[in-house]
Amino acid sequence: MSDEDRAQARAKALRSRTRRAEIKESFRTGNISIGEVLDLAATDEAVGRLRVADLLEAVPGVGHVRAAALMERLGISANRRVRGLGRKQQAALKDHFS
Repeated sequence: MSDEDRAQARAKALRSRTRRAEIKESFRTGNISIGEVLDLAATDEAVGRLRVADLLEAVPGVGHVRAAALMERLGISANRRVRGLGRKQQAALKDHFS
């Protein structure tokens, strides 16, 4: 890769990390719901690549252990990303947070 290509890749990665941080903060504060996050994942690449565990850990009072337990109970793999969730998994997450 050329230096220019590397610089563009770094800038894209920074935008993606920033977008994911914004989504987690909005979810933590209740500005957006889990349904809205799942809808965004279909069109927004950065949101789609967000790990479900990271999203759950953004909720106050939910750490690594509680997030892992919830994901296991809902049948979601530990390394699953938001875009990779199936319809039943999405419905289970929506039911849990409603």
